[in-house]
Amino acid sequence: MINILFHTFLLSISPFGESRVGIPYGIINGLQPGTAFIVGLCSNLLVFPLLLFLIDNFDARLWKFKPYKHQSIKLMRRAKNGVGKKIQKYGFWGLMVFVMIPLPFTGVYMGTIAAYIFKLPRKESFVAISIGAVISCIILALGSHFGKIGASLI
Repeated sequence: MINILFHTFLLSISPFGESRVGIPYGIINGLQPGTAFIVGLCSNLLVFPLLLFLIDNFDARLWKFKPYKHQSIKLMRRAKNGVGKKIQKYGFWGLMVFVMIPLPFTGVYMGTIAAYIFKLPRKESFVAISIGAVISCIILALGSHFGKIGASLI
């Protein structure tokens, strides 16, 4: 049980799926939907302060290395092209909706990077990203729970 909780936490904080992978993993492996939701959400919300800390402290130092610079520019372009117009037009609500949609490359990582690129206020960004993450995690937990029930009926 602790093993499943730990893996759910790690998958939910990972940039390769976030809670979109962690919550379904936990539910499929026997966690209660509420437990998987809480673990997935909490670990997903940790991304915002951790990523901003890393960006603030290491971005300027690593910028001089070509591979880092190349990947950073590529990631910034993807964030700008994916959400740029929506965030500039709708601000808080655009960021929240972007994070809320449970699709690849629309989660807390890209939302945090977009908030950093567009220099949105951090408190406002955290609230928008948190609300979007909560809604996304609810959708995932309910979908995974009812999907598991439906699969067991077949």
